Parts: sequence; structure tokens; C-alpha cells
Amino acid sequence: MKTIIVLMDSLNRHMLSVYNKDTWVQTPNIERFAEKSLVFDNHFLGSAPCMPARRDILTGRLNFLDRGWGPVEPFDVTLPDVLKKNDIFSHIVTDHSHYPELGGEGYMQQFCTWDLIRGQERDPWISRVTQPKLPEKYYGIASTQYELNRTTFKADKDYPSPKTFASAIEWLTENKDADNYFLMVEAFDPHEPFDASEEFRQLYPDTYAGDCFEWSTYAPVTEPPEAIEHLQKLYAATLTMTDKWFGKLLDVMDGLDLWDDTLFILTTDHGHLLGEHGFTGKNFMHVYNELAHLPFMVHLPDGSRAGERSEALTQNIDLMPTILDYYGIDIPTSVKGFSLKNIFENKQQKVRDEAIYGWFAMTVNVTDGNYTYFRAPVDDNAPCFAYCGIPVTLKRYMAGMQDAQMGKFLPFTDYPVYKIPVKQGLSGTHHVKDSLLFDILNDYNQENPLDDQEMENVMLHKLIKQMKYADAPSEQYMRLGIV
Repeated sequence: MKTIIVLMDSLNRHMLSVYNKDTWVQTPNIERFAEKSLVFDNHFLGSAPCMPARRDILTGRLNFLDRGWGPVEPFDVTLPDVLKKNDIFSHIVTDHSHYPELGGEGYMQQFCTWDLIRGQERDPWISRVTQPKLPEKYYGIASTQYELNRTTFKADKDYPSPKTFASAIEWLTENKDADNYFLMVEAFDPHEPFDASEEFRQLYPDTYAGDCFEWSTYAPVTEPPEAIEHLQKLYAATLTMTDKWFGKLLDVMDGLDLWDDTLFILTTDHGHLLGEHGFTGKNFMHVYNELAHLPFMVHLPDGSRAGERSEALTQNIDLMPTILDYYGIDIPTSVKGFSLKNIFENKQQKVRDEAIYGWFAMTVNVTDGNYTYFRAPVDDNAPCFAYCGIPVTLKRYMAGMQDAQMGKFLPFTDYPVYKIPVKQGLSGTHHVKDSLLFDILNDYNQENPLDDQEMENVMLHKLIKQMKYADAPSEQYMRLGIV
């Protein structure tokens, strides 16, 4: 058997016609793949942002209750390593530029082989002593390094995510007669900066003539409406360009007749706000459905259930046990996700009643598919600790080491870890000071919080149940004001 995961970063579910018939964004190849797939309607975030989500996928455990952004830990039991020990070859091709940085260590190295495509975001790739000038005026973020990197992008084939798909196509072609492998194709697009070749920009006519705006501010919206609309169109162009190259991968699957005996999964790590709820970006606001409710489509090895839909509540921590189950490999005891094989084969209708999700040291959130509940931390967000064996985070070493303890603090490993005090969340907590309850069947966009103490208590009970199942550190309950 063969397994392929395509992970498109920041792929907004509500912009896909598979999930939203009224979308204005063109993704014909994702539609084409959905016709071959079982489409899941209740797939939710686990941990976010980028590296926590990937650790969820590779370990089958939630990252966000123990620590924030960081590497694969020495005690982690990972999907590629378990496959390797069972003679299943693994390869990753990716343009995710955070892997070679501090805080991204160990992910690619879990695979037998890997191919890293350069040039995304602030990847220190194109080297010039004299730095280019940035636009005189711009909204959001701008980067001299990205300006250097993009000098190499002449046509869509030159952009990193298209080159990622091209590399995957080459790998599949060279290994067309192989079996027993796991291929992970990880396209950074449509992650910001939203940048696509002119062919795709023209699909979304734009008369905007204001300040440069290609990279979300990660803040409450202060830009004029026409700038936000411009940002949304750039996102759409980037997504449609990515979709085109995803289609080229599907063409090779067709041409080489690789669909039989292949488990093929398309999903994402999280969404991205483009003005919804008065924000752009992610990480610092409540985890609204635009961020948490994810696309998830699965082509089954025997081609069954194509075009069908499932209401099962699923998360990315379910990918590892599902893939191991298909290969007939025992699922490690450390895994907290569930195999979806019986769901796929229509032998079972659900694997969980609720799911918790979030980012570290912010709200802890729960959904049962009918309601969502965002549980906010108490005013001082304390006590709060990060647990890790490697004290690095996004592009830096972790603060607070002078007050760290070391010991066997995690119940699922005997490996000693640092217990590091954390003063606030990823981006502070002042935007998430209130706990919120939503009826997402009648208020999917989460615009009208409910004042219903009885239902809040019901959802709080579900949240506590799932925190216990996930081995949440004991101080998490105190931090959230749960007695």
C-alpha cells in the first residue's frame, strides 16, 4: 500500500467550493479531488500554528497543552520513524521555510529522505550584502529577504509551492513501480505573503491603488476596506495557483495509474483570517471557525465512497493512527488520536464526541459539532508552564530558563524535560479575555455569543473530559479558572 498526504498551509475551508457553494475562489482541482474522495464536514484543528500542527500530525498527540512552537522532541514517537522501523519508506517534499530555523528542528529528519524547496517568506536564501528597498508605504508586514527571494519568481513554475509539487511529481514518476511508501507533499501556499504570478492575479480583477498590502498585519483591522478586499484577492490568486499545481500532481496520479492501493489525503494545518471578526492573521484572537474548521478529504485505497461525505468529528491527530492501521502496524500507546479506518469503511460513524483545540497559553476550546466553547484564561494567565526537552521556539531560544525546573513531569514519557514558566500566550491574551459560547448550527460564523449558563456548563464538562484524556498538565485547569 501507498500513502500520500498533501498539506496546503493556511487553506481556508470556507473559500473552497467543496464546502461553500457560494465561494468566488477558483479551485477546480480540489473539486476534482473531492469527487474521488470521502469528504469530511467536521474536521477541526488540534494545535496551531505551523509547527504545533505538524507535531500533532507526526505524533498523534495534541501539542498545545504542553508547549507552543517548537521542534520534534527527543521523546516523541513519530509516524515516519514508526513506518521506517516497519520497512515503510518515507519522503517529504516541502517549501515550509520554518523547518531549517530554530524551533523547526527534527521534522524533516524523521523521514528517510527529504527535499526542501527554498524561497518562502523570510527564508535566508538569496544573499545580497546590499539590501533592497521596501515600498515607501505598506500595510502589514514587508521583508527585504522576501523581496530578494521573489526576484527569482518569473512565472508560476518558479514559485516555491509549484516547485514543491513539481518535485513530488518527479519523485512519483521515478518511483512509479514502488510500493510500501509514505509521501508527504507540503505546500506552504496559500500562506502569506500572498504572492502569485500575473496569470492568477488577473483571475481576480483588482483596481486597488493604495499602499502595498501582501502580508497580513496579525492585528485588529485598521486598514481601509479596499485594502482588505485587495488582500483577499491576493490570497485567492495564491490559492488558485497552488490548486493548478495540485492538479498537475493529480494528472500524474492518473497517468501512472497510481490511485489503486493508495490512501491519498488532502488537508491543512489551520485557516487564516482575512478581515473576518475584525482581524487579519492568526494566533492572538479567539480560534474562530475560519481558523479551526478545516478541509479534510480522503481518497481510499479501493476507490470506495468517492463523492460521499462524513459527519464524523475528526482532527489531524487522527492521521498517524489511521495510516499505521492501514499498514497493519500497532499504534503506539502514546498516541491520543483515533484510527479512522472503520469510519472510512463505513463500519463506524464516529470516533469521538467532542474535540479540543487551540494554541499554547491562550484559550482552550471545545466543539461537539453543534456548539463551540472558548474557555479564556484568568486575568494573570497563571500558572502556566511549557514542557520541553529542547528549549527553543520560533527563531529563538526560550525565555525563562533561569527559573526552569527539570524532571519527569510528563505522564506519557520517562524522559526528563524542562518546566519553564510562561508569562503570557503566543501574542498576549488581551483579545481573548472573555469565554465565549456559540451555537454553530445556527450561528456558524460565530457572530452572536450565547448567554446560556446551563449550556456553558455542559460544554465546560466536555472540555474538562477531553483535557483529562489529552494528559493536560494540572496547572492548565487553574490557568483557565477551573476548580
